Amino acid sequence: MRERIWAPPPPLLLLLPLLLPQPLWGGPQDSARRESEREPGPLQPFDLLYASGAAAYYRGDYEQAVRDLEEALRSHRRLREIRARCARRCAVHHPLAPPGAGPGAELLFFRSLLERARCYRSCETQRLGGPASRHRVSEDVRSDFQRRVPYNYLQRAYIKLNQLEKAVEAAHTFFVANPEHMEMQQNIENYRAMAGVEALQLVDREAKLHLESYNAGVKHYEADDFEMAIKYFEQALREYFIEDTECRTLCEGPQRFEEYEYLGYKPGLYEAIAVGEYVKALECAKAYLLCHPDDEDVLDNVDYYESLLDDSIDPASIEAREDLTMFVKRHKLESELIKSAAEGLGFSYTEPNYWIRYGGRQDENRVPSGVNIEGAEVHGLSMGKKLSPKIDRDLREGGPLLYENITFVYNSEQLNGTQRVLLDNVLSEEQCRELYSVATGIMIVGDGYRGKTSPHTPNEKFEGATVLKALKSGYEGRVPLKSARLFYDISEKARKIVESYFMLNSTLYFSYTHMVCRTALSGQQDRRNDLSHPIHADNCLLDPEANECWKEPPAYTFRDYSALLYMNDDFEGGEFIFTEMDAKTVTASIKPKCGRMISFSSGGENPHGVKAVTKGQRCAVALWFTLDPLYRELERIQADEVIAILDEEQQGKHELNINPKDEL
Repeated sequence: MRERIWAPPPPLLLLLPLLLPQPLWGGPQDSARRESEREPGPLQPFDLLYASGAAAYYRGDYEQAVRDLEEALRSHRRLREIRARCARRCAVHHPLAPPGAGPGAELLFFRSLLERARCYRSCETQRLGGPASRHRVSEDVRSDFQRRVPYNYLQRAYIKLNQLEKAVEAAHTFFVANPEHMEMQQNIENYRAMAGVEALQLVDREAKLHLESYNAGVKHYEADDFEMAIKYFEQALREYFIEDTECRTLCEGPQRFEEYEYLGYKPGLYEAIAVGEYVKALECAKAYLLCHPDDEDVLDNVDYYESLLDDSIDPASIEAREDLTMFVKRHKLESELIKSAAEGLGFSYTEPNYWIRYGGRQDENRVPSGVNIEGAEVHGLSMGKKLSPKIDRDLREGGPLLYENITFVYNSEQLNGTQRVLLDNVLSEEQCRELYSVATGIMIVGDGYRGKTSPHTPNEKFEGATVLKALKSGYEGRVPLKSARLFYDISEKARKIVESYFMLNSTLYFSYTHMVCRTALSGQQDRRNDLSHPIHADNCLLDPEANECWKEPPAYTFRDYSALLYMNDDFEGGEFIFTEMDAKTVTASIKPKCGRMISFSSGGENPHGVKAVTKGQRCAVALWFTLDPLYRELERIQADEVIAILDEEQQGKHELNINPKDEL
């Protein structure tokens, strides 16, 4: 067991992060943003405005749709500003009293905490113009705004109103958060062709200040303007820490910023070298190593920078930058508090690795222009290009299929890719009918997508069910238990086939098991040019423009293999397709049918999607697997337990089936 930093009194344990000192890099007063004054009237809930805008769009009232959607976005931003401002104001006016020693000593702390809460609620109610409860929204709406879905409606509405420039802005803003969305990428290209819109005119309306500063720094660096590059990189860091402080005031506790890589120390230290500031470069390098201690490039660079210092300077006296040192120190302290609380409350907690570097987003050269190349060679700094990460296991295929009657169709070479296989007769016709019957009895609209009826396209209805739900439904008598168990059994059959065919040296575990159906919505199929499921990869974020796939959250980075087992073919469209990394060039197309299974490795080597289902209903069992037991599917483990109970009950029935003559 790791040694704890401290052992605080249990009642105060989870409140101690509130007493941590304010960051040394400055508070919100450093922000360049201006906070608006109080609303002239009550702030309208953004979820109601969003719903009104979407409804106006679908009835063809595009002017009203634009008004409501733009107002929804403004209301969403204003709500965040108000909450952040009230939290900061009340933190200043009602500082928390540190708990003392002895009986009842913590009462002063809780009193100040309650006073701060009362201040916040009063401030929020006053500035919102009504109770804060009016602004509570569902997870679906919250997810839509995080994924920038309102901008998808806006770009379509603006095009209908012949406002091309605003349509481009909305389309680009949506695409930045959804780079795998092939239809939006095509829309942007079409807009460029229509009006000659250049890349410089593309505006991200939701761009973060620190990312804009970072991008400006990169442009100055590429132009060899290193003084300005340093200025913008330093500004980006200040703005990032302000953003972090604001996020903490809104949410409390450590935050995960999953959409971007915020810590830009590596580029920053390169720019410092270019103007000969080796002390600052060393500070940045050591700061970077706080997050990535095993980065061989930066470890080598630290040795190199130390060799360039004056003899009067002791390299050991140069420490990591203070801002990140405090940031990481606070993170570690909060982590220890969570672990200690978890032990006290009796549940396990494993901290994710927030600092892991996925996708190899690194500079092409370890040493930037401006550094003496000969010196670099002496200190072992390679000037070669960095390769994209490869699959860290032996790639093999062609192992036994384990079961009779399964028909091999195509391998990777015949499917024009890597780690791919197509098989037929994995299910019989009778099993397909039985599974389809189970699907119709247990499926939930939007299952797995927070209840969203059409998570991938508005032209189809999406339904799904997990293996545990199927077993529970069978146990409750809503569907035949034998049929529900078939879902469990055939998914295990598929797992064994994948593990054997790809000749894996370790056990393949379920990551997620999902029975899914996509149904074409009548009246919405004319002139469709979208996909049933946009081109994507299963364990990384596909970036078609960069021709890369970034293996980082929110992607399911732990997935290693995928499989789709089809149940029917009485529909139109719905072909499964593989593409190149550009998400456009189709390399293989597969028509689903009963018993057909396609399986492949889950990484960027296998971008894939589903063509539009234009008529009928397409059903399949979707399976994702992992080689890491830490990421085993929880519902699958529970399903295993249900199966064990059922088997015990069945065994008990057999044991109780005694011949009456034996009793004599």
